[in-house]
Amino acid sequence: MEQTQLIGLLAGRQEYLSGEEMSRRLGVSRAAVWKELSAMRAAGWPIASSTRRGYRLEGEPPVLSAPYLEALLGEHSLWSGRIHTFSSLDSTNTRLKAMAAQGAAEGTVVLAEEQTAGRGTQGRTFHSPRGAGLYLSVLLRPQLPLAQLLPLTGWAAVAVGQGIGAACGLNPEIKWLNDLYLNGRKVCGILTELSLVGESGEPDYVVLGVGVNLGQSRQQFAAQGLENIATSLALEGAQVSRHGAAAAILTALEEMYRRFPQDGPAQLEAYRARCLTLGRQVQWEQGGVGYTGTARAVTEDFALEIATASGQVHTVSAGTVSLLPGEVGV
Repeated sequence: MEQTQLIGLLAGRQEYLSGEEMSRRLGVSRAAVWKELSAMRAAGWPIASSTRRGYRLEGEPPVLSAPYLEALLGEHSLWSGRIHTFSSLDSTNTRLKAMAAQGAAEGTVVLAEEQTAGRGTQGRTFHSPRGAGLYLSVLLRPQLPLAQLLPLTGWAAVAVGQGIGAACGLNPEIKWLNDLYLNGRKVCGILTELSLVGESGEPDYVVLGVGVNLGQSRQQFAAQGLENIATSLALEGAQVSRHGAAAAILTALEEMYRRFPQDGPAQLEAYRARCLTLGRQVQWEQGGVGYTGTARAVTEDFALEIATASGQVHTVSAGTVSLLPGEVGV
């Protein structure tokens, strides 16, 4: 009997499950079940017991658990059987890209307790302290030409925001293109990385990385000089487990991917409704020249239209667009 089988029986249950029933379902003795449960308790699993009723989990596993997360998602999930957890990684995206290059299947997921070199867009770092956030990456292999993949990052921003909402009831806004904000501070970053087949130039795979601040305190952010820039779900009044947040976000990403790219108009409308950048004064750089203007529209391919004071309209599809001082966010 493997521990993963026991976790699958106990995860997500509110009621107790008797040792006799577990032994029957797993085809092992009650003594074997008791021995494995005792080992899990010793490792910190919050397993409650009742003489007449049996056993149940009464809280979050002590560390990230692939079997527990897969039980929450269900056996028919895109990610089922393909989730990998690590104590520490330099970056979940970096690890998953290496796995993808070795032929990892679509739907592979990598999560880490901490990242020592978490990455954001434009080469920025993403502070990823142990146990305080959710750090995950997913592997997709869409059979689509490159041009049709360009909106995927915008779609992912909507999906992750919906997943956070499902997990805790908070609904983040999107700062163009793919940062999620609550009350003017960043709560989540998304990094999309695409690999092309060398010979043909066609897409090989996409790795979507998601980093969510779950439990950091104001003091933790202050230590990094981020107290006016970043927030966490806990600071916004929501207590969310990492497994619960991961399950909600993975569910939302799967639903998004099943509709991609056919449901483009609906996803674009949802993006525009969440985009805090629209209507605000912004600054950006193009061709080595700095500009300021008003963000006025998100196009069908999720580029940002910006009108300058002189009436010129620029379409920005990549790079960093910052809100001017005095606007919400940074």
